[in-house]
Amino acid sequence: MQTKLEIDPDRLLSNLRCLATFGAHLTGVHRPTFSPQDMAARAWLMDRMREARLEPELDGIGNILGRAPHARRRLLVGSHSDSQNHAGWLDGALGVVFALEIALAIAKLGDPDVAVEPVDWADEEAHFASFLGSRSAIGELSEAEIDQSRCATTGTPLRQALASAGLEGRPRFRIDPSCYLGYLEAHIEQGDYLDAHDLSLGVVSSIVGIVQYRLSFRGQRNHAGTTRMAIRKDAGAAAVALLHRIHERFRAIAAERTVWTVGSIRLEPGQVSIIPDLAEVMLQVRDADDAVLARLDSALRDMVAEAGAASRCEIGLQVESRTNPQSMDARLQKALELSAEQASPGRVMRMPSGAGHDAQILAQVMPAGMLFVPSIGGISHHWDENTRDEDIVLGCQALAGACARLLWGDMR
Repeated sequence: MQTKLEIDPDRLLSNLRCLATFGAHLTGVHRPTFSPQDMAARAWLMDRMREARLEPELDGIGNILGRAPHARRRLLVGSHSDSQNHAGWLDGALGVVFALEIALAIAKLGDPDVAVEPVDWADEEAHFASFLGSRSAIGELSEAEIDQSRCATTGTPLRQALASAGLEGRPRFRIDPSCYLGYLEAHIEQGDYLDAHDLSLGVVSSIVGIVQYRLSFRGQRNHAGTTRMAIRKDAGAAAVALLHRIHERFRAIAAERTVWTVGSIRLEPGQVSIIPDLAEVMLQVRDADDAVLARLDSALRDMVAEAGAASRCEIGLQVESRTNPQSMDARLQKALELSAEQASPGRVMRMPSGAGHDAQILAQVMPAGMLFVPSIGGISHHWDENTRDEDIVLGCQALAGACARLLWGDMR
C-alpha cells in the first residue's frame, strides 16, 4: 500500500507569498544573490526548516540544506530563492517552498526513517557565476574561480559580497550522493507550452545545453560624414551583416526546439557621428541535443571565417561558457509521471527544459528529475510572471506523490 503525503495547500500558498515579500517589486521580486533581501529570505527559510524538525545549515557560498541526519532513506529536493533583477516571484522559489512543504508533511507523518532534505542553492541566476551553489556542492567550484568572479551588474567581487553577507570564513558543504535516492526539483515551465495546450504538469526529460559565444569585430574609427563608404572599416556594419547571415543559416539547420539569442551588442565609441572601430556581440545557443549544438557550432565557425575573409574588418569568435545537455533519470521520470497522472489524468506530458536548472548540475553525481507547472502566458524573468494557485497546489501534490513512491519504494 502506498504511503500518502498530505500537503497543506493553504500553508503552501501562504509560505510562497510570504517569501515573495522579501525584495518585493511590483508583482514580482528583486532579490539578487547575497543582497540583504536574499539573505533575509534565507534566514526565513531556515526558520521554516526548523519547523519541519530539520537541522538547517548555511554554508560559505550561501547554500542552505535542511539536514535530517538520522534518516535512512532520503531525497534531496529544492531549487533556488535568489531572483533575476526585477523579476518574477515563482522562478526558483516555487521549488524551494515545495520541498519545504513536503518536509513538513513528512514531519507530521512521524516516520523517522525517511526524509526529504530541502535545499536552497545560491546564485542559480548567475549574478556572479552560473550555478554557483550547486557547482560548489558537487566540488566543481574552485577557490580561484571565487577569487575571479564579480557581479555582472555591479562589478562587486564575489569575495566582497560573501563578506558583506556574513558568509566569509564559513565552510562550503559537499553533497555526498550515496546519502540520497536522488534529487528532485520543481519549477515553473517559464515557457508557454503547458499553458497553451491546457496541460497541468510537465515531466522533464532533459535539460538543454547552453553555449555562449563572444563575436568581436575590429575596424577603423573615423568621421561618419567625410569617410567614403568604399573605404570604411565599419565594425558595426560588419556585425549586423554577419548576424543576419547567422539568423538565416540557423533557421535552416536548427532542430524544432533550438533557440538562439543575441542578448548584447556593444559598439565603441558608441557615438552617432563616429564610425565604430569595435563591435562585440554575445550570442547564446540552446538545444537538448549535443549533435545539434555541434552542427550549429560548425556552421557558425564557417560563417565567421567566410565573413572575416570577405570583410575589411577583423572578426573573432570565442566560446565564453558552455553547459552540456543533461538527461533526467529514467526512474525519477517514471515516479514523477505516475504521480502527475494520478493528480491530473490525461493532462501530463514529458518535455525538455529550454532553461538551465540546478538539476542538470546534480545529475552529474546522482539521479535527478524535474517537474514543471504552467507559466501563465509563458512569462518569466519579469514581474508579471505567474501561475494559477490551483496549478501550484497540484504541482506540489504531484511532487509529494513522487517523493512518497521513491522513499517507500512503491512505484505502482
